[in-house]
Amino acid sequence: MTAVEEVDSTTRAEMMDVYRSWWLHDARWYQGVAKRFGQEVANEVNAEALRYVATAVGRKVARHFGGKPARDMEELRQRYDACADRMFPHELRDIRSEVLDDELVEITIRQNFALTMVRMAGSTEGYECPCTEVHAGWSDGLGVALVENCSTGCLRHGDPACRLLMRIAPAEGD
Repeated sequence: MTAVEEVDSTTRAEMMDVYRSWWLHDARWYQGVAKRFGQEVANEVNAEALRYVATAVGRKVARHFGGKPARDMEELRQRYDACADRMFPHELRDIRSEVLDDELVEITIRQNFALTMVRMAGSTEGYECPCTEVHAGWSDGLGVALVENCSTGCLRHGDPACRLLMRIAPAEGD
C-alpha cells in the first residue's frame, strides 16, 4: 500500500483521534510553559502562535476565493467560515457567523474544542482565550483591516457562548 492509499484509508474517526492527541499535547505544553515561566507568558506565546497559524489559514482561504477582496459582507462572512473549517474540525466545535450590519460580523461559539482540551489538561486557571488573535489573524490573511475586534461573551468565564465582534474598516475610497 502506498502512503497516499494509507492516508485515503484513514477514517474520519482515526483523524479525530490524531487531532485530539495533538490538542491535548498543546494544552499540556501550555501548562508546562505556565508552570515554568508564568501564566502571562503562556497566554502570550499561545496567542502569538495561533495568530500566526490563523494568518496562514486566512491567506489560503483568500487564494481559494481567487485572491480578490470579498464582494460584500456576506462573502466575507463565508470566508471567515472557511477559515474556521480549515482550522477546527466540525466534530469539535459549534461556530456560527452572522453579518450584523454593513461592517460588523459576529461569531458565536457554543462549543470550543480548545477550551475542552485545556480543561482536560487541567490548565483553565489563568488561561486567557486567544479568540480575538485568531480572528485578527484570519482578517490579516484575508487582507481585511479591523477597526474593532472584541469579545462580548466567553465560555471560559461561564457564558453560554463566546461572542466575538469584528468591525471591518471601510475600504479605501469609501
